[in-house]
Amino acid sequence: MTHVIERILQPRVAGHPKSVLLLGPRQVGKSTLCLKLEPSLVVNLADEETFRQHLNDPGLIRRIVDALPEGPRLVLVDEVQRLPNMLNTVQALLDSRDSLRFLLTGSSARKLRRGRANLLPGRVLLEYLAPLVYWEIGDRFDLRKALTIGTLPEVYLQDYGADILESYVAGYLREEIQAEALTRDLASYSRFLDLAAELSGQYLNYSKVASDSEINKDAVRRYMEILADTLLVELLPSFTEVGKERRARQKDKFIFFDLGVRNSLLGRRNPAYFSREELGSLFEQWMILQVLYYNRVHRKGWRISSYRDAMGVEVDLVIESGTDCIAVEFKSSSRVYEKMFRGLVRFEQIARRKIKRYLVYQGEFEQRFEHLGLAVPYRRFLDRVVPELS
Repeated sequence: MTHVIERILQPRVAGHPKSVLLLGPRQVGKSTLCLKLEPSLVVNLADEETFRQHLNDPGLIRRIVDALPEGPRLVLVDEVQRLPNMLNTVQALLDSRDSLRFLLTGSSARKLRRGRANLLPGRVLLEYLAPLVYWEIGDRFDLRKALTIGTLPEVYLQDYGADILESYVAGYLREEIQAEALTRDLASYSRFLDLAAELSGQYLNYSKVASDSEINKDAVRRYMEILADTLLVELLPSFTEVGKERRARQKDKFIFFDLGVRNSLLGRRNPAYFSREELGSLFEQWMILQVLYYNRVHRKGWRISSYRDAMGVEVDLVIESGTDCIAVEFKSSSRVYEKMFRGLVRFEQIARRKIKRYLVYQGEFEQRFEHLGLAVPYRRFLDRVVPELS
């Protein structure tokens, strides 16, 4: 069955006068989005024969572009991180041809940096593509499906989608990303990957991860940097603007970019086998990811963080937008109670500023608790509250 989904980024990528460097993990739909724009030329460096042709003949891309018909030309180079030096030729072509645009896709900022790539400052628009987000899925959205098999486009939209998660994890995370680790100790990297998936949604504690995985702390840091550089985890900083009498945690919270990938790493593929507690954690992670991705794709410039201190006060999400600051607690329950607002109320006292307090839950009705805050169904939070932030 064919499903057509308009990605939020597509109009901006299509209509921008500059070339575009589109980054994102494998299988999030970068190539599909770019191919919809009907490029004059496609250079797919993920194809081994094409890769070797351009590796052995660096001038090939220039000659092929020069042979294109006159007029506006759009050239797609897929997985450009495989040949970072090609970007130097791309720059020369852009500088000498007014009617030429490039669409460049990549899945590893690490490879580009390691190859000392010319990231074409001032010449390209840098964009990031995530898995499908709530606003793109529309009336096909199914929360339990999103929490368990994730929203990689093919996985979510196709009947066979869940079956390919295992090959994604084996073929990409455990092999190609493993090669990024620059280590011969493949067993330790595999142990780290499993533990990282288990701890997704928690605050980074390198000492604990090192102890639990029996991997030295420096290696754990390097492995986590690899996951971040290859866009496989999102890092959420801590909110630290509190009075000196409080000790806010300085650690980042990390979340796998797609929950289906996280679950598949742990061998959890059947939605019926997820515990209520785990689904609650996944709901919180998924909601945070939606806000992060909305902020990025719409270029809102919000400061997004979380808060936890030594006294046990915790807030899942803090969004600073202009002069506004909102604090959000996510609950997977269908009912809400006054005690659920305790952390939000305490946070406002600690932050010493006016805070808009939201409790986002899976119930049906919006409810205002006097002097405490607003309880909002998660769909209404995504449909109304997030888009209305400045």
